[in-house]
Amino acid sequence: MNMVKLTDTVAVSQQITPGEVADIAAAGYRVLINNRPDGEEAGQPANADIAAAAEASGLEYYYMPITGLNFPGPDFDKMCELMADSEKPVLAFCRTGTRCTNLWVASQVGEARDAAFQSARQLGYDLSLVARQT
Repeated sequence: MNMVKLTDTVAVSQQITPGEVADIAAAGYRVLINNRPDGEEAGQPANADIAAAAEASGLEYYYMPITGLNFPGPDFDKMCELMADSEKPVLAFCRTGTRCTNLWVASQVGEARDAAFQSARQLGYDLSLVARQT
């Protein structure tokens, strides 16, 4: 698992496994967000299995799947709220971390959004989803 810190309290990752959830909790994250639809790719862990591992590790868990077609998705307001809560560090994951990063950039406003866009671009993320919104 490769966690990429976007801020002091928000990180993104590619697909995780249930076996990695305890390590995520041990790293200090308190909220785990799954932005990947079940069945997107053969062999990916099921949402229910990751949810069970999150519960066993004491993490708040949210299943907020999005695709390029429904970006930023119906749960965008809640995701913005979760990412803005500096008391509860967040790890969001999808297939590569790109959708999660686009959601983080989209959650920012004004100059903070411009800075987030530049930061994410420097990290090498494709920001075409959020760019469609501007």
